[in-house]
Parts: sequence; structure tokens; C-alpha cells
Amino acid sequence: MKSIRREDLPDFFRKIADMFEKHADELCEMDAKLGDGDLGLTMKKGFGALPEVVTELEEPDIGKAIMKCGMKMSSLIPSTMGFLMGSGLMGGGKAIAGKAEISGSGMAAFLRGYADGIKKRGKCEPGDRTILDAVDGAAEAAEALLRSCPDASLEAVADAAAKGAESGAEATKNMIPKYGKAAVHKDAAKGICDQGAVAGKYLVESIADFCRE
Repeated sequence: MKSIRREDLPDFFRKIADMFEKHADELCEMDAKLGDGDLGLTMKKGFGALPEVVTELEEPDIGKAIMKCGMKMSSLIPSTMGFLMGSGLMGGGKAIAGKAEISGSGMAAFLRGYADGIKKRGKCEPGDRTILDAVDGAAEAAEALLRSCPDASLEAVADAAAKGAESGAEATKNMIPKYGKAAVHKDAAKGICDQGAVAGKYLVESIADFCRE
């Protein structure tokens, strides 16, 4: 795939939804140990609704359409992760508003906007052991590739982002949790990836899978 167009968005979100359908139980099991136990269901429900949402939108601008999907997700999933995912989509969409399609450079901008949206809404930073560690890792890897290869393809940028997200998630094994129930059970978190970061890794992996098609 050379670029993601406005008409591709239903399939784009369907690919993400399929990923969270596949990993819903795994994420819930991880979350049950250090959280509320509903992470997998939250991600599955939130992204599962977006193919229909974006199909019904009359917004032709790809960035603005993604922003509106983010707003819808925040209202559909009134939870911390729902708000963070919605804010990420709003930030990512804003970063590419006005573009006709998402190219390699557009994907990097989308991921940076996504990370910034999470950072702003969650008041968190990389290293705080959250989903931001995976998404920020994805954005950094995408940006690094474009600095060395400004004409990098969409697929190449997305692949680099997926590797960055995986590294970001893995790095949370050595981080001390600062938020939620995980902060109360710090010892139990040692050597285990943050469940939110794992969800972020799957998010970026699904985007990379879509870009390979």
C-alpha cells in the first residue's frame, strides 16, 4: 500500500479491531493482575465500533474524520483507556488534517500526534510505564527513519514504527509504575510489560499489517 486514503479508513479501523479481538483475553488477563481486568474488552469495543462510525461520517478530510472517530471513542468508552485512545486519535488526526492521504511522512506525523494526544490527556511522560511508552517509541522510530530516508514508503515507516513500539513495550519491564492499581502493587510489576504498553504495541502492529496490504 502506497498511502492510506479517506475511503480506506473503515478497513483501517477494522484491521485494528481484529487485532484487539484476537488479543482481548490476553490483555484482560494481564490487566487483571495490575489493573481492573477490562483492558482487552475496552480496546475491542472501542476500535470495534469505529468501522461503522467512520463509514457514516460525511467528513471528506482524512485527518478530521480520524479526529471525529477519536471524539466518538471517548464517548463510547468512558474509561481512562478509552479517553486516552480517543485523545490519541484526535491528536493523530489533527496532525494530518488537510492531507488527502497518509503517506510515509504522514504516518510519522499521525503517530507523533497520537503520542502527544495521550501525553496531554494522560499527563504522562515516556518512562512512566504506560501505553505512551509504546506509542512514543513508534513515533520516534518512524521519525528516525524519515530523518535518514526522507522518501521512505508508508510500509517502511509503519514497519519501523512497529519495531519501535515493541521496544517501547519491552522497556516497561524495568520501569516503576506510577499510576492506578499497578502503582500500589509495584513489586508485582517487576519484569512484566505494562499491559497498556502491550496494547499500544498491538495497535501499531495492526497499523503496520494494514500498510503491508
